[in-house]
Amino acid sequence: MNRYIMIRRLTGPAILLLIGVLALLAQADVIRFWPLFWPLLLILIGVIKLAERAALGSEGYPPYSGAPYQGYGNQPYPGAPAQPQPPVNETSIVPANRNNDQANGGEL
Repeated sequence: MNRYIMIRRLTGPAILLLIGVLALLAQADVIRFWPLFWPLLLILIGVIKLAERAALGSEGYPPYSGAPYQGYGNQPYPGAPAQPQPPVNETSIVPANRNNDQANGGEL
């Protein structure tokens, strides 16, 4: 299994485990729950995000060789869905030329 996916799947259980351990320690009057919960939660989420980033980096994502990004030119990125072609209209509405109407005796 991909390490990045594994870390993403462990995020929820890790947060639940943190809440459970802190609640257990608070119930045993070892710590107070609320003053420690938010800082530890933010630290846990930060560590998980760093682990996700490291897992992606070890797999070569994002692809970076040190050279500037050249892009794909005028081509869409690989795997992009085909762009639909605009419909071809057989008729169009063209405004009349006012000078021709006056020359032909037409009224404005």
